[in-house]
Amino acid sequence: MTPVIPLQHFSSGVLAEVIRRQPSSPARTALAWQIAVGPALARATTVKLVDGVLTVRSSDTRWALEIKRARGMVLTRLQDLLGASAITSLHVERDPHSRGRAPQP
Repeated sequence: MTPVIPLQHFSSGVLAEVIRRQPSSPARTALAWQIAVGPALARATTVKLVDGVLTVRSSDTRWALEIKRARGMVLTRLQDLLGASAITSLHVERDPHSRGRAPQP
């Protein structure tokens, strides 16, 4: 049986190149988001990229605060994955339709 290599251990440069070569799509953006922030935070959020602005909707105020605190680092990671011109800013908002609880990691 072939061992499974965690995505985080895959060469970041190679992974970024593969992602950047894909056509822009919601799935590509979601994958880059999950890689940039990790699975727990990715489960607690939804993302939408329009004209270089990534809008992040959080299911919980606490997650939204964490994203805001790490905004610079997250934006840098996303620019590495998607290309600096593909994403220029990050906007965080609380999802008004969620029930307010964050999923457990």
